[in-house]
Amino acid sequence: MAKTATLNLRVDPESKAAAEDILSRLGLSMSTAMDMFLKQITLTGGLPFPVQLPPAPVSVNADLMTEEEFVSKLERGVEAARRGQVRRAAEAFAEHRANR
Repeated sequence: MAKTATLNLRVDPESKAAAEDILSRLGLSMSTAMDMFLKQITLTGGLPFPVQLPPAPVSVNADLMTEEEFVSKLERGVEAARRGQVRRAAEAFAEHRANR
């Protein structure tokens, strides 16, 4: 089938470059990969992968803690905040992403 339709997408440049690197090693172009993705949507009747949030690590998943564990973690957090042992969330997330 002739490819005559055009998609114009705005994506994060770093994500695009990382994906292109992987696709290149697989011998695929971005265009071919997108075509495969669209065909899989058609074949499966939806996204060809689950769309969900990753599970929280057990160490911070309140649903898996006893009440005593939960209260203890809260108390330690409050005490750390009182001692000034705090960080901006943006900084903590940036460090986490850099260490992946």
